[in-house]
Amino acid sequence: MTDQPQSVTPPQPFLERARRQLRGLYFGRDREAIRFQFAMLCVDVAILGFFVAGPYLRKGPAYIVIDYVVAAVIAFELAARMLVAPTLRYWLMRPMTWVDIVILGTLLFPGQLHNFAFLRVLRIWAISQSKLVTLLLVRTGYGRIEDVFQACVNFLVFLFVVTGFVYSNFFYGDEGVAGFVDALYFTVATVTTTGFGDIVLPGTLGKLTAIVTMIVGISLFVRLAQAIVRPYKVNFPCPQCGLARHEADAVHCKACGHILNIPDEGA
Repeated sequence: MTDQPQSVTPPQPFLERARRQLRGLYFGRDREAIRFQFAMLCVDVAILGFFVAGPYLRKGPAYIVIDYVVAAVIAFELAARMLVAPTLRYWLMRPMTWVDIVILGTLLFPGQLHNFAFLRVLRIWAISQSKLVTLLLVRTGYGRIEDVFQACVNFLVFLFVVTGFVYSNFFYGDEGVAGFVDALYFTVATVTTTGFGDIVLPGTLGKLTAIVTMIVGISLFVRLAQAIVRPYKVNFPCPQCGLARHEADAVHCKACGHILNIPDEGA
């Protein structure tokens, strides 16, 4: 009687093992994955704090060191997201991929690309899109304000992106914090259509910046007001017609009449 040869599973390549582990950390819901996602969220918040404080710190001796440390972290995030993406095309088609590439360029070449540094504020939007943030809102009983939270984030992102653009292109040479404060003051006065007129951006670029700021800013402000006033609805796709938004206590789908079984958030 001859022994049957045992099948030996060939070891997976290192890249495949790394991809599988990273997918588990980024998309998993076990304790280890939640800890990793929370740690990355904290890192992103710290990076955002560095970006916001950049105009105040850029004259300090440690600024360039922190700058390159942040660049290394963002480069790691880019590489990790590329590994966990289903395809390279999917990774390249995501807007935040190109935003992070531009941000990485501004960190590696701060002197040459400082005019694009205002895009760093888009990290706020990236943080708000984290599934962990949504999970925390639901777990802490604040799932009802998810739409309001997202509208606030969109408004703040726009406000600080415009502020960064105005600062980079019109007030970058000012000493201290005066330039950044002037840029923020102009943006708020323009978005609210107050228009005091004590700070006016020169030239055609300045006029176009004010026009875009007023139009988009008012639209986002109205969207925020609608999110606050509008009755709360839950996201629960109807099995029959696919309608996603329903009243929290809905029993039947208002589009097709199908019986719904919406789980309670507190359950």
